[in-house]
Amino acid sequence: MNGQGRNPQNPLSPPALARLALEDGSVFVGEAFGDTTAKTLDAEVCFNTSLSGYQEVLTDPSYAGQIVTMTCPLIGNYGVNDGDLESSRAQPRGFVVRELSNTASNYRATRELSAWLADQGVTGISGVDTRALTRKLRTQGALKGALSTDPDVTDAQLVETAKQARGLVGVNLAKEVSLTEPTRWDQGLGDWVPIQGDAPKPAKRFNVVALDCGAKLNILRSLVDCGCEVTVLPYDADPAAVLEHKPDGLFISNGPGDPSAVTATIESLKQLRGKLPIFGICLGHQLLSRAIGAETFKLRFGHRGGNQPVQNLHTRKVEITSQNHGFAVDIDSLKKAGGEPTHINLNDQTLEGFRHGAEPIFAVQYHPEASPGPHDARYLFDCFIDMMTTGQSPTGEQMDRAQRRRNLVGTGPA
Repeated sequence: MNGQGRNPQNPLSPPALARLALEDGSVFVGEAFGDTTAKTLDAEVCFNTSLSGYQEVLTDPSYAGQIVTMTCPLIGNYGVNDGDLESSRAQPRGFVVRELSNTASNYRATRELSAWLADQGVTGISGVDTRALTRKLRTQGALKGALSTDPDVTDAQLVETAKQARGLVGVNLAKEVSLTEPTRWDQGLGDWVPIQGDAPKPAKRFNVVALDCGAKLNILRSLVDCGCEVTVLPYDADPAAVLEHKPDGLFISNGPGDPSAVTATIESLKQLRGKLPIFGICLGHQLLSRAIGAETFKLRFGHRGGNQPVQNLHTRKVEITSQNHGFAVDIDSLKKAGGEPTHINLNDQTLEGFRHGAEPIFAVQYHPEASPGPHDARYLFDCFIDMMTTGQSPTGEQMDRAQRRRNLVGTGPA
């Protein structure tokens, strides 16, 4: 125990108690940190296997409506800073760790994690056996939970709250994280450029509209970096609002929740398909799939971490990828709808990418913009540029060439 839940006005006071209950009746007890005011919250409980990047995880809008467990046993050791935010605020409802570091040991840190979470109104619990919790979620599947710092709530009441939690199925969380007004985005990667360096920019800068279903900022930075002028619109912008910007292409972002519930975006995509090139990431991948007629389903426990192996079905090359999703696209229904699978997850054979054979549409389930994380998939942004240039979805050969160009950056001429 590290005392992070103690009253800062009286550091000798006993630490605040926190409990996490699951719908199966399990109760985990630990110390509260972050926002330790007496309260009870409920959400689906998930886990992330990344060894670093807890701040990016906490500010990723795809985690809205969830209680996030980190499997890495020590969290908070490098603090937080404003430069690593993926959105303007912390997104999960709760945060679960094995051990919370007392010290932020990094020159970039401006605050300790617990103090920052307190300002964000997010409650954390430390001292939890996160290995046991993760094994439970992997074995039983995703479970709804309730996190409480209220001593007046009994364990039985907390379990009942978990059972009654809304979960993610059928819930449109995109509307809770999307911006509400059009915004121009012009910030590139800057210091976020990977060590390989920057790829050459196209001669033309492409006008891109991005639908914000919960976009990570590094996606927008990557679009600018690869040669795009970006206008961000709300997730439910209608086709006329998109087309009035005269875009060369349309991007559909990541985001939280069940894709089947984001009906406004799906209906817009049905009307926009065939009118301009469309690229999607994560939730955008699922929404595009549903727009062409495919089905989606909930994964047993989701894919969340920075070490997921994905194979390109054309080149047979394997990319190590960053992922964060709890739903997936049904492959058979995608094929019937005219989609062609391009990438597959090697852990469970679920779909990780597709292109449309007759229309300029392609999408991936994973995150090519990941930071921190692997950079194997950055070439996919270049494929979007190629698609806007040719008006056709990228073939396997084109993806291979784009990846080879990226691999050669900083090592000599392509």
